[in-house]
Amino acid sequence: MPPRDEPTAPTEAAAAKRSYHVEALAKGLRLLALFSEQRTTMKLTDMAAETGVPLPTAFRMAATLVTEGFLEQLPDGAYRPAPKVLTLGFSALRGMDLVELADGPLRRLAAASGQTVNLGTLSDDRVLYLIRLRNNDLVTANIQVGSRLPAAGTSIGKVLLAGLAEKELDQRLTEASFAGITGPNAIRSLAGLRPALAEIREQGWAVQDEELAYGLRSVAAPVRDASGAVVAAVNVAVPAMEFPVARLHDELRPPLLDACGEITRLLGGR
Repeated sequence: MPPRDEPTAPTEAAAAKRSYHVEALAKGLRLLALFSEQRTTMKLTDMAAETGVPLPTAFRMAATLVTEGFLEQLPDGAYRPAPKVLTLGFSALRGMDLVELADGPLRRLAAASGQTVNLGTLSDDRVLYLIRLRNNDLVTANIQVGSRLPAAGTSIGKVLLAGLAEKELDQRLTEASFAGITGPNAIRSLAGLRPALAEIREQGWAVQDEELAYGLRSVAAPVRDASGAVVAAVNVAVPAMEFPVARLHDELRPPLLDACGEITRLLGGR
């Protein structure tokens, strides 16, 4: 017979965790999380509605964040993130082993190819861009570090999705995951995407051929950790007019695979 206090241990642990939870701080963080690349400003009424707090509470939260330098209020009364938020984001990125270790190989890849190089990870059904080394000739995509784009429409995203188990793929992707993919060759459903992911999984790289947007092509390959799991992907992005798919494959895929292999080895993988 188990000791009498064993059944209560999980309950006690959960209660202890709750005792450390500062709800006011959590609400403020949830408010900051409402902002995104697609929604750069917000009215106070929207903040209150989406965080589920009364309007006076939302006002106090926003006023505190303004005072602390994390939000700023615009002349029309709306709020937007202040520069102090960016310093937190960049500090987090710089503290990641992946970003630090990938920097050198990606800079060499960008210099050798003369093209735009990106590194990203999967965030829900989106690609989160962690490194972007931009060639100024690439004017078809307005992407920055911290941008989140639909994974199903990007070469990085397709590599990362191909690394998922089928069950997790089903959980991550919905019809909404294909919104914002506007290119002429876009795949617009999970059923249509599955054969492409199977091919990517087999060959170990992916091409984006004017799927995300018109005039943009890219080729991507995976970065793996010591366990062999795909933890990130790198792409080389080019203007479609200058790089047909065959040229992308022949000229840029080999140095891309070399760079991803180097990063993988630095992370302890093979």
